[in-house]
This record gives sequence, C-alpha cells and structure tokens, in this order.
Amino acid sequence: MKTFFFPSALLFSILLFSISAVAEKASEEWQNTTITDATIKKIQESKYEYKKCVGEQMQKPTYLKMDSRNATDEIIKHCEPVLTKIREVYLAEKVPGVIADRHLRQIRMQVTRNALQGLLFEQASRKAGQP
Repeated sequence: MKTFFFPSALLFSILLFSISAVAEKASEEWQNTTITDATIKKIQESKYEYKKCVGEQMQKPTYLKMDSRNATDEIIKHCEPVLTKIREVYLAEKVPGVIADRHLRQIRMQVTRNALQGLLFEQASRKAGQP
C-alpha cells in the first residue's frame, strides 16, 4: 500500500499559509465603526472642492492646447493637495489608512476619467469646427 505523504503535506502547508495571510489582512480591516454626519459632510465638501479645482483647471487655455492625456495628468497633479484633505478627515476619525487610500484612489480615478473624457471631447469639437 502506497501513501502519498508529500502531496498531502504540500497541500496542508499551502492551506496554513493562506490562513495566515487572511488573518493578517483581517487585522488591517476597518472594524465597522460609524462616521458622524459632520464627518461625511466634510468629506463631501472636500470632494466637491477637488472636482471644482479640476473643473477650473480644465478651463485654462494652456491645457486645451496640450495632448489630452498629458493635460489630464498635469491637472490631477495640480489638484492633488485638495484631495489630501479627505485623507486627513478620515485619519482624524481613526479610519485605517488602507481604507482611506482606497476611497481616495476611487475618487481620483473617477475624476481623472471624467477630466480626460471632457478634454478629449473639447479637443475633438475644436478640430471638427476648424476648416
């Protein structure tokens, strides 16, 4: 009778490793606390300021003359300090940095997509209007 000790030991060690990895991630997860209405309002105001900054920068003629991808990159870099206010609000509420960064990344990506789409549309409409 043959025993397959090696494959079962390998499977067992992989299982232990994956359990320890999940346990490590669980310690970094946010433990279902509540954020006050005042904090949510601060986050929304900061998000509005960020979108406003991006919108104002998009109106500048220098960005309209640039390649749309480069212009979007410059606009996002210019408005990044406004976005960090949201992170400060999260950290003041003792939200883990991982969660705050995830939300900031989501906001940044959404605004970047919208800005790029707007600049592409603006450039396309200018080219279509030219003889």
